[in-house]
Amino acid sequence: MSDIVKSFAKSRLAALPPEPPLPEDHEDDSSSASSVSSTGTVVPSATLKPAVPLSWSDFFAQELYLERRVDSPQCTAKFHVYITPPSAPKAPLLILHHGAGSSALSFALFALELKKMLPQAGILAVEAREHGSVVWDAGGQVDTDMSIENLSRDMLDMVLLTREKLGWEELPRILLVGHSLGGAVVTHVAKSGELGDKLLGYAVLDVVEGSAMDALKSMRSYLATRPPMFKTLDSAITWHIRSRTLRNSESARASVPSLLVQTPTGGWTWRTDLTSTEAYWENWFNGMSHKFLTARGAKLLILAGTDRLDKELMIGQMQGKFQLQVFPAAGHFLQEDLPEKTAEAIVEFFRRNDRSTIKLPPKVSELLAQGKKV
Repeated sequence: MSDIVKSFAKSRLAALPPEPPLPEDHEDDSSSASSVSSTGTVVPSATLKPAVPLSWSDFFAQELYLERRVDSPQCTAKFHVYITPPSAPKAPLLILHHGAGSSALSFALFALELKKMLPQAGILAVEAREHGSVVWDAGGQVDTDMSIENLSRDMLDMVLLTREKLGWEELPRILLVGHSLGGAVVTHVAKSGELGDKLLGYAVLDVVEGSAMDALKSMRSYLATRPPMFKTLDSAITWHIRSRTLRNSESARASVPSLLVQTPTGGWTWRTDLTSTEAYWENWFNGMSHKFLTARGAKLLILAGTDRLDKELMIGQMQGKFQLQVFPAAGHFLQEDLPEKTAEAIVEFFRRNDRSTIKLPPKVSELLAQGKKV
């Protein structure tokens, strides 16, 4: 088992409940990072200031609900997305997909940093079914089938419905970015080829097939340690920081409230029942390395630690088939822990592979038409 899996399992089994409060001098040697290098870190004390939630409007221009219909008026899906449209005709669109149990707002601070570096770029952050979007089957029942095929189809539909909603004549050039489960989804979409020549490339954040499959063995233990309910949003945000699930308090204030729903008694419980998704865990990641290496488009893999690549990825890296970066200071939610650094890596990756900036020499026929000697 690689270091990333050992650290993952250790952190999950050591996760702390939100109440009662920990002593002010308590230190936690657990880490939800993908690297053992960040263990032994002192967690924030029990005297933290109130964690006031941040609004989605601080990070995105619009919140959209997109309906997918059949021939009849019956709605078959209601997708939830956040978007900041491209501000120039040839500007790219970055499509962001979150991980399991997370939400589009896990990219909130990342989106803010990215807009500073690529002001004209568009950003579309989508939410999967059972994570903010709802899909119904033909009988009108909620469809909870979260297979990689369905999640990928949902994401493609959200892209097409966004184009229709905003009246775009055609899709912009696209860069896919996926964290954890989202990395598996964007890889599957890239492999499908349905985005055609609009796809510039795809970036996968902190997920590798081999390590993911190994980490699934400890997923039940991790889910059993999570508090089933929080009294307030403040206590939920504080738990994510003090348990080292997230390392960035501002990002926690933006993303954590979207992970919860209020109960009739006033408490807050998890929006997504991850236990019910167990039947799909292997389906999400099985064969991901092969798809990642063989899909068309530029490829970027960012890991939060010294993960051991499987044989297929190691060979692919030596052959220069993808770009690899490691952020040892980050936890698993690297786009939340280090939003600026993650945005810098994505922007550099985009600029390196942006074909629109390449100026090809004139064709011989064009030179001859101009009366020039060749």
